Amino acid sequence: MAIRPVFCVSNEKLVKIEVTKFTWFPGFAPSQKVKSIQSLHDSFLEKNPGLKVLEISSKSTEKLGVQLSAFNLEVNFLNTNQTYLLECVFQGSKVFENGGPFIDLLNRLPIDAKRDTRLKTSEKITHFNLLGEIWPNNPPTLFYDWLYIKSVYDNKDLLSQLVDFDAFTDIEFNPKKSINCQAKSAALLVSLYRQGILEDVINNRENFIKLCEENFSLYN
Repeated sequence: MAIRPVFCVSNEKLVKIEVTKFTWFPGFAPSQKVKSIQSLHDSFLEKNPGLKVLEISSKSTEKLGVQLSAFNLEVNFLNTNQTYLLECVFQGSKVFENGGPFIDLLNRLPIDAKRDTRLKTSEKITHFNLLGEIWPNNPPTLFYDWLYIKSVYDNKDLLSQLVDFDAFTDIEFNPKKSINCQAKSAALLVSLYRQGILEDVINNRENFIKLCEENFSLYN
């Protein structure tokens, strides 16, 4: 058995986390990942019948889930003539005590950007620098959430499909090893959309920071 969070849209909280036990199918074969995802969803839906749940990762069996993966989702609001993959933008925006931002990561493959040794050897993250725009590192997931939500918001086709779902998973996410999660960011986006405040906060940096600071304990 394994335990993973399922991130749910909520009217009372920005995101409600359902910790779910399910059968884990070990191995690196894609078929094993699919079995684990199905098991996680089945376990969640036993307690939450009627909800629509979407796996967001490159392992998703749904085309939308694959498109919404940070390895595939494009960022096109950087005032440049190019688009970049979200994972590369996130990694290339990190500023550490002893280095960064490493903007060369913008043009790397997502898996290579994520594994760049400089991200492990430059001490603690102090903030983020998105091509000159400074973002704080507290709350810890604030910048990643904004980057993800803004990227989806700017792709109206993906946005229109995403808001039909009620809960999200990422089979690769382990809260014991990571903080940021694309499934959690997706749930936050849909919550903001259904509460009618998505446009107000995503187009106003200070409003988004204030909202995340005020609700930090509710969705982390």
